[in-house]
Order: sequence, then C-alpha cells, then structure tokens
Amino acid sequence: MRVLTGIQPSGDLHIGNYFGSILPMIESQNDHEVFAFIANYHAMTSLGEGERLRHLTLQAATDFLALGMDPTKSTFWVQSDVKEVLELYWILSGFTPMGLLERAHSYKDKTARGIASNHSLFSYPVLMAADILLFGSQVVPVGKDQIQHVEIARDIALKFNNQYGEIFTMPEFRVDENVATVPGIDGQKMSKSYGNTITIFGEEKSQLKTIKKIVTEVVGMEEPKEFENCNVYNIVKLFLNENERIALQERYLSGGEGHGHFKLYLADVLWEYFRPYRERRAYYEAHQEDVREVLKAGAAKATAVAMPIIEKIRSVTGIQY
Repeated sequence: MRVLTGIQPSGDLHIGNYFGSILPMIESQNDHEVFAFIANYHAMTSLGEGERLRHLTLQAATDFLALGMDPTKSTFWVQSDVKEVLELYWILSGFTPMGLLERAHSYKDKTARGIASNHSLFSYPVLMAADILLFGSQVVPVGKDQIQHVEIARDIALKFNNQYGEIFTMPEFRVDENVATVPGIDGQKMSKSYGNTITIFGEEKSQLKTIKKIVTEVVGMEEPKEFENCNVYNIVKLFLNENERIALQERYLSGGEGHGHFKLYLADVLWEYFRPYRERRAYYEAHQEDVREVLKAGAAKATAVAMPIIEKIRSVTGIQY
C-alpha cells in the first residue's frame, strides 16, 4: 500500500508531533510504501522569509532522519525538488470549481485568524491534490481537520478521470482514532499555536523548566493523587510500558510524593527516551551534506514514480506534442 504524508517545515518539533504523526509514520515504513515530503511550497503560504524557510527545511529533514525516517525503506524528499507537482497543480486547477475551494474549511479558518487572503492560500487544496495524485497515493493519513482536503483531491481526480480515462488512483484518507492526543503543559492539546509544547530536541535545563510549568491540581504531599486526569501522568504514560504505568499509578495512589516528583520523573524519562535520537541528530547536524544527498536521492526516486503519470497527463491533455 502506498502511503503519502506531507510535512510542513514549521520549526522545533514537540512530543505532540512525535506521538500524533511522526511515530505512526516511522512505524508504517515496515509495512507500507511510504512517500514523505517536506512541504516547503505549502509553507510559503505562511512563511515569507526566504532564509528562514531554507533553514527550517533542512532542520525538518535533519529532525526526521534523526527520529527514524529511513531513506532505504521510504521515499523522502523536498516538495520543490519535484517540479512536476507545479505542472500538475496548474492542470488540476482547470478541473477545480471555485465553489469547491470557497467551501474549504482551512481557508476560512486561516483568514479568520488574520492570515492574509491570497491566491496561494485559496488554491492550497489544489496543490495538495497534486501532491497526492502525482504519486499514485492510495492512503493519506490525516487529522480530522484535513479530511476535506483529501475529499477535494478525490473530487478533482474524478472530474479528470471522467474526461480522460482512469489515470489517477482514487486516494483514501485515514484517520487513526488510536493515535494519541498529547496534552500540553496547560492540559489543552499540545500545539505551537497554544504555546504549550515540550520540544523533543530542547536543551535539558530548558526542557525541565518547561515541564515544571505543567498545570497540576493542588494536593498535599502526603495525600493520594489522582492520575487519570493528571497532565503529567497523561504525558509520561506515552513513554511507558504497561508494568511501568502500573508502578507509576501506585506511586500516585500511595501518597508521600508531590506533583513536583512526578514532573522530575517525566523529565528523566523523556530525556532518556530521546537520547539515541539526539545522538543521531548531532551526527546529521554535523553532516548537512549527507542530509542534502538523502533529499536529492529521494527526489530522484519520487520523480521516477511521478514521470509515468505526468507523461500520461501530458499526452491526454495535448501538452505533449
């Protein structure tokens, strides 16, 4: 099964990113044909500073390789390195009714938050459709807020196929209900937009300082503590096996420890869990040319898959003469 995922280069990764999307993607490399790209064209809708986009693109590639993206198992590239996606974007624009884009939730949400309305933001779903359709993607893992984009891709593909024949694979979205929703330090869903994140690759002292800010109930030191609704417990349990979770639950129920002790425990667990990933990241940070070579090779693999599809499209549309 061919699975496609796009990753915007948006800055420091946090543990909500890790459990919500990165870990499932890394694990799927063993069972599926994973196509994963860094969506730098998409990032331009909200990031206008060229040098920062360049930096964040390489940072995202470095982070994902450190966390287990395996270029021998998967196809991993930067969106702008396969220019055919823009060619397809333009062709698909002719099969996209204006009303379809006007109903897009993401456009309404972003403009409501003050992001400037422009053509790239408005036509974002068409570029996403090109990303999906160019590589014959069968499954696109998404959050619930992105389901509509896959549905738009299907609508566009259907219109194109109705005119020119069965060229595009009809993609399916996949929402994994079992994927963890990680609470932030304030108890809301962990998100950069809420400013409540714990970064994966932060400095140890800075990470501990953030963890100490996690909101917890006020309970006396000797009293038993509730673990089910404790933000600290609901973060740390993601790193623990069943026996470790049970042992921690017993510590909560026994009393004699404050939430500060559990915060220190979380800091230790998190730091040790990501130790091998930090070491791998340090290597890639010191060898950025290796990262560029991985991305170059990934773009070549992605292009090889895209070309038979784009050549069919050029032929049926009359572009190729």
